[in-house]
Amino acid sequence: MAGKSGRTINNVPESPVKKMIFSWEGILVLVLIGINIFCAIFSEFYNLSSLLRQMPTYLAEVFLMLGMAYILVLGEIDISVGSTVCLSATLACLASNAGLPFVLVFVVALLVGTACGIVNAIILTQFPELPPMIVTLSTQIIFRGIAEIVLGSGGSVSVTNTDGFRAIGGKVGQVPYILFLVLILAVIFAVILGKSTFGRRVYAIGTNRLAAYYSGIHVQKIRFLIYSVMGTMSGLCAMFLISSSYGANTTTGQNFEMDAIAMAVFGGISSTGGKGNIAGGIISAFCIVCLRVGLGQRNVHAQVILLIIGLLLIGAVGLPNIVGNIRKSAKKS
Repeated sequence: MAGKSGRTINNVPESPVKKMIFSWEGILVLVLIGINIFCAIFSEFYNLSSLLRQMPTYLAEVFLMLGMAYILVLGEIDISVGSTVCLSATLACLASNAGLPFVLVFVVALLVGTACGIVNAIILTQFPELPPMIVTLSTQIIFRGIAEIVLGSGGSVSVTNTDGFRAIGGKVGQVPYILFLVLILAVIFAVILGKSTFGRRVYAIGTNRLAAYYSGIHVQKIRFLIYSVMGTMSGLCAMFLISSSYGANTTTGQNFEMDAIAMAVFGGISSTGGKGNIAGGIISAFCIVCLRVGLGQRNVHAQVILLIIGLLLIGAVGLPNIVGNIRKSAKKS
């Protein structure tokens, strides 16, 4: 194609393979491979069998990441999810000890989580001028406070009948049930966010809420639904936590909100809204899970693991800006 200057401009489409490799998701796949190689070298006990055996302890947090991804795409945040997990787990354990059938115990956990999500949703949609961080910080204190009142300060509760929890914590061969559920829900959440009209509206709200409102999108209804679903995912997380610990205490779910945010942001989901996808979040979640398992096998202190995850998070946030500046400098020169 010839321009007005007489120069020929070649319109060559970018190779799909090259585009995939140099995408953030492609880079995360390489990071995941690198983490597994590092863990295998660092810990003599690290292998596929040990990874699958210890993975369920950390996979429950991935449920939170799926809901958090939608909230971050909205350009908002929910830091009450850890406390919601705590309250859901506490009341589910008490329901189990009261003799309720396991199906009803499961329903109790989901209903408690959903109710907490609805409380956040009502406040944020009825008073849209309130910052989500302040509102969810308040409910974080309230939900964990209720759990502490029920359990007593520093208290705990253990389930007396573990049959149902053992069942959901079971395996097909060496593969835990929770892994199948995480992957199934990830596909559902990814398709809804990336391929549906609802997902496009979520991105529109995250990009410019006022413009989305004036274009006819029911902004507050969508926000209400997403915060409610976030609560449901917290209840689901609580059930699988109980399946590995057979109890709950006042510290259950502590800092889970930070882990969920770290998984999502490291996966390329923008904290300012309107960008990112579930695929990146899932890959980053497995990066963090593998890292936790590998370092944990060598008894690395939990705070050191948090420090490493924090550094990864800073890198995830800063790398795109660094690359962008390099590209601008290259263009100027």
